[in-house]
Amino acid sequence: MNRDEIFNGLARRPNVQVLVIGGGINGISVFRELALQGIDVLLVELNDYCSGASAALSRMVHGGLRYLENGEFKLVKESLEERDRLLANAPHYVSPLMTTVPVFDVFSGVGNGAVRFLGLTRRPSRRGAVVIKLGLSIYDFLTRRRAAMPEHSFRGKKRTFGLWPALNPDLIASATYYDAQVSHPERLGIELLKDGVAAGEHAQAMNYAEVVHDGKGLTLRDTITGRSMPIAPRIVINATGGWIDLTNREILPPTTGQAPLMGGTKGSHLMIDNPALMEALGGHMLYYENEDGRICILFPYLGKVLVGSTDIRVDDPGTVRCEADERDYILQSLAFVLPDIRIAPEEIVFQFAGVRPLPASEDSFTGRIPRDHFCTFVEPAGSPPVLCMIGGKWTTFRSFGEMASNMVLERLGRRADVSTATRPIGGGRDYPRVQRAWKKALAARSGLPLSRIDALFSIYGTDAAELAEFIAAGKDAPLADSAHSVRECIHLIRSESVEHLDDLLLRRTTLAVSGHLSLDMVDAALDVLAAERDWDAAARLAERQRFLTLLAERHGVSEATLVSRSTDRSILCEPTAR
Repeated sequence: MNRDEIFNGLARRPNVQVLVIGGGINGISVFRELALQGIDVLLVELNDYCSGASAALSRMVHGGLRYLENGEFKLVKESLEERDRLLANAPHYVSPLMTTVPVFDVFSGVGNGAVRFLGLTRRPSRRGAVVIKLGLSIYDFLTRRRAAMPEHSFRGKKRTFGLWPALNPDLIASATYYDAQVSHPERLGIELLKDGVAAGEHAQAMNYAEVVHDGKGLTLRDTITGRSMPIAPRIVINATGGWIDLTNREILPPTTGQAPLMGGTKGSHLMIDNPALMEALGGHMLYYENEDGRICILFPYLGKVLVGSTDIRVDDPGTVRCEADERDYILQSLAFVLPDIRIAPEEIVFQFAGVRPLPASEDSFTGRIPRDHFCTFVEPAGSPPVLCMIGGKWTTFRSFGEMASNMVLERLGRRADVSTATRPIGGGRDYPRVQRAWKKALAARSGLPLSRIDALFSIYGTDAAELAEFIAAGKDAPLADSAHSVRECIHLIRSESVEHLDDLLLRRTTLAVSGHLSLDMVDAALDVLAAERDWDAAARLAERQRFLTLLAERHGVSEATLVSRSTDRSILCEPTAR
């Protein structure tokens, strides 16, 4: 995925069949689908891949239990099918998640749930045991043939407190069911992208590039080098999620009138480092209602606890961040379900927010906006048709990409010959049944210690083999005191289109979101990236400041916090006085 090679190739053949705008999970999915069908396709992303909503999901891969009361049975069925496919196709990143629902009464929500289902009210309400039991029974029924995970179970108050003594004492019971979680969603997006690019020279992708209509036609501009060129696709796919309407204004002829298609809502999350909170969860996710009826989640993630989320309408998806009132709301919800646990401000080690790409809606209650997905064509005069991918949730990216691909193939007079339903993704390929034997063989082949192979496999799955061979081919060293190494980062930079420090530290690795990132790690990673990109001192300094500003403004991590993490680690590493 070399920028110059891609741009030079497009200069020779600008008339691509399909141009995909948007490198989030849905754009990457449809790109992969078309690439595997042999379509001449180009993907263009304004920022980095999976840097928008696809980096801000709740890390759940789920059927959408609460969508049942909206009557979205088709979506729930599809989501559960895609969840089970991801468990099989990406076992290195997607794993079962035991989920427990605290129950506070028996009949609450029965009447209100019925009238909500009929569309007679928008008001949220608490859900009692009867409503929860019905929903989980439907969940089990929809997955009965695959039986990928156990059926749900109910337990009374005594047994519940025996397992979770820190829960709100007002509850009367609990229910446990299984969904799934994704550990490295941005990495999974990169692996899907590489799968598409590997299909052949007909499939190309560029991050940090934009497409605009200059009054005569479409122009592609590389924002890294400043190069630009005209581009003439037969069909455009607008897969920019919450940015769809903004993108249409840039790529459609100025005279085109287009009603708004999107109406996204913001969801914010906190990463918390609190041992008592971690212990209270007992390895489960708590899926609970706050006192206002808003669904919240709380589960172990990357050694910390992930808590979320909010659901707030936004106008500009490019400026979203977790605000102070949202942090207060999330912490209040946590205090409701686990009243004796207190969270200190410094225990919030990271925060993030993203925009759910929902269809335009005037509904006053955001929880009632449909979560389903669909595609619609915009047919501007004198320009290629634009297929807009509306809605969508992370779990259903494959089926949504397949839907959009099939609509484009029909326009092109083609049909799909390759199915991705059972196609393994990246490091999920050839996933070993006996991991220990696989790891030992790779350690012997590469000469790396088994402990290093363990670490690589935990992040990259079977793609660890490629990493291990690259690392072993040269002199390596740890990246500061992180679990990553210098040559590992060099490989990521060279093979995964890393252009900025946040690409490496927020998305190709989980150093930032996990709360492990220190200033020493930042500077060590910057040294590697600057050397690979041949930056001078001024460029290096500008990149450092850019990243530290982004980290503080968008994720609540100040430079002082990074310094303190470096200091704490240096104290821990000092030899004991004798």
